[in-house]
Amino acid sequence: MAKDNRGRRLLNARTSSFVVALALLVYLVLMGERAITMIASGQPVFVLLGLAIFVLPVLGGVLVADQLRFGANTERLARRLHDEDALPDVSHLPTLPSGRVRRDAADEWFASCQAAVEADPDDWRPWFALAQAYDLAGDRNRGRKTMRHAIDLERRETSTGPEQH
Repeated sequence: MAKDNRGRRLLNARTSSFVVALALLVYLVLMGERAITMIASGQPVFVLLGLAIFVLPVLGGVLVADQLRFGANTERLARRLHDEDALPDVSHLPTLPSGRVRRDAADEWFASCQAAVEADPDDWRPWFALAQAYDLAGDRNRGRKTMRHAIDLERRETSTGPEQH
């Protein structure tokens, strides 16, 4: 039953991500038209405003694309771990009534994940679990940074040939 809820949550997160990306694209097109009109006016103030109107949505688009790529890479690693029957299982960890994992349990699981990374720092699999442990412990920024490292390690492994784990 927990898998069904997780699947729905992932689908909703993915759907909402694409809706936001689509809204940004519409905004970029509409504001891009205004920006071009302002730049074409030739008046210095309008040219600067036109450049700002054009640059900010482009920057936003680059950031959204980066986040979508990160999400796709994270899903790819999760699918690979699932296929290897090695996806980290946190269903045994005790939860609060809100559904969040209890802090002491998250900290204990974090310590075991950290030890696994120290034992094999070149394998992306323990890094994936450590990223999940960071997230459960409430440190989402470090979790994302750690997941990016796992993605980099997996890419290196894929380009040099898989090792047996």
